[in-house]
Amino acid sequence: MSEFTNVTITREANVYFNGNVTSRAVTFADGSTKTLGIMMPGDYTFGTAKAELMEILAGALSYRIVGTTEWLNVKGDESFNVPADSSFDLKITELVDYCCTYLD
Repeated sequence: MSEFTNVTITREANVYFNGNVTSRAVTFADGSTKTLGIMMPGDYTFGTAKAELMEILAGALSYRIVGTTEWLNVKGDESFNVPADSSFDLKITELVDYCCTYLD
């Protein structure tokens, strides 16, 4: 889905890692939330409370879920899942455009 309708967008950005990662929250009528953002090249670690679906719209990265040793590669039009109450490491190799869906 490349377009969302009937949503509320939070005007203020979420800014992480000195501005190298930014996102905006999109809230749907049913209360579900996604974030749309950009990640600049670099290495980052994120924690999660809810499970997440990370859709990579453009760019390329490698990720590793906490407790694993294997780095997996993802590029535009691919995605990966992150379990609830965990964290994941990212190595961004080129600018990444992403959509993060918070799962129940």
